[in-house]
Amino acid sequence: MAEFATIARPYAKALFELAQEKNQLESWLGELKTLAAVVSQPKVAAFIEEPETGYVHKADGVLSLLDTQPVDPMLKNFVYTLAENKRLAVLPEIYTQYQDFTLSRNNTKKAIVYSAYPLNEGQLGKLVGELEARFATKLDAQLRVEQDLIGGVKVEIGDQVLDLSVQGRLRSLYAAMTN
Repeated sequence: MAEFATIARPYAKALFELAQEKNQLESWLGELKTLAAVVSQPKVAAFIEEPETGYVHKADGVLSLLDTQPVDPMLKNFVYTLAENKRLAVLPEIYTQYQDFTLSRNNTKKAIVYSAYPLNEGQLGKLVGELEARFATKLDAQLRVEQDLIGGVKVEIGDQVLDLSVQGRLRSLYAAMTN
């Protein structure tokens, strides 16, 4: 959702700068992750879209669902600001961008590794090590099993895709044969 990304960017950047100033980067990252998961729930999403409910009630409702109580006052004010501006639904995208800011601060990029089969820790570690050497950056890798790949792996790092899957090779072969 490009529109959500555009809306979320200034909020994520402002929160990141404030968290950096308050030395709260990691703790707020965890809280944002929880908030993003909370507002993604269908019942909560319906609640925050109710036009007759006031923003204070919406913010209080969302904050009451957090595991850690009491919530950091700065983060609480952030949620109230989002609610007042009718932006609570953008919280998952704010979390994603905040996470990207945190990773880039640590010279780390987020990578998604798609594999046809589950990989154990050793296999994933070796693969990530090779990818870090190839892309000359530290990677925060997440594994997703996608059986359609047949075999091999496909890696997404930002807007770059490295497709070493059997499915990708078959597509290339098909394209070469039909052209």
